[in-house]
Amino acid sequence: MTKIEKVLYTGRTHTNGGRDGAARSDDTQLDVRLSPPGSGKPGTNPEQLFAAGWSACFIGALGLAAGKRKIRLPAETAIDAEVDLGTAGDAYFLQARLNVSLPGIEPDVARALIDEAHQTCPYSKATRGNIDVVLALV
Repeated sequence: MTKIEKVLYTGRTHTNGGRDGAARSDDTQLDVRLSPPGSGKPGTNPEQLFAAGWSACFIGALGLAAGKRKIRLPAETAIDAEVDLGTAGDAYFLQARLNVSLPGIEPDVARALIDEAHQTCPYSKATRGNIDVVLALV
């Protein structure tokens, strides 16, 4: 495990009620109602929040990888992230797919950017070896 030498930011939230509750950040910029996936109740769920956070972070990592190559990411760069909640036996697990769109970048270069971003993105590092992850260039 790598020990952080310098903390750049700390996200702080208060959550109550679990999947039938609410979460709010200490700066009030995030204030969401939570609901179980597929329940039809108003609110989002942890899997959606994780998918949004990971894909936003991954786009940042793509930008760093592109910058090293003196490439500008297209304004239309996007990720459709899918995070599955499932079971194996009596245990719950996640798996994920990041479908990355880099329009106008040659496929071999785009693939290299995706591979490098996956090595540097903190969310990718946190999930590496823990959940099944598929990275696709679309």
